[in-house]
Amino acid sequence: MKQAIPINVPNSLTLLRVLLTPLFAICLMKHLLGPALFVFAIAAITDGLDGFVARFFKQKTTLGTYLDPAADKLLLATAFVTLAIQGMIPGWLTVIVMTRDVLILFGVALFNIMHKEFEAKPSMLSKITTVAQVATVSSVLVGFYVPKIVHIQWPLFWFAVAMTTVSGFQYIYRGLNILHEDSL
Repeated sequence: MKQAIPINVPNSLTLLRVLLTPLFAICLMKHLLGPALFVFAIAAITDGLDGFVARFFKQKTTLGTYLDPAADKLLLATAFVTLAIQGMIPGWLTVIVMTRDVLILFGVALFNIMHKEFEAKPSMLSKITTVAQVATVSSVLVGFYVPKIVHIQWPLFWFAVAMTTVSGFQYIYRGLNILHEDSL
């Protein structure tokens, strides 16, 4: 008998974030920055809310464990790439963010190919990285309405770079440890 896909409130919120991502990109491409900011804010709220609901109401699922970070990566990758193409953030920042995400996806794919067991649990550093990246995107979008926020953008860019880089190295370190433990 087939097992049903667990569509509960947290997974529904995560799916909403996935569905909001193309709308966000379209708003950015059409220079509708107010609606883009609104859509991004709703998506960011669903990110915090889905985890809270899953933990508080004990609705964690295996699907949610994989879907939530994938939805985050989709939203943030879309934001960084689109904002870089629009010239609203530096291209090098986008390259660093995307490189980390590609390395993570490569590692997950490699472990699946090699049938290696691993826990798909983001570290605290990874969560801080996500917050730094969301704050960076938010500062760019809010900056069009609150010009003074431009003064904190470059520090946010560098903080996002630092967190993204350190988090990326942490994932590499964790991955190498898993491979090393299995080879013993």
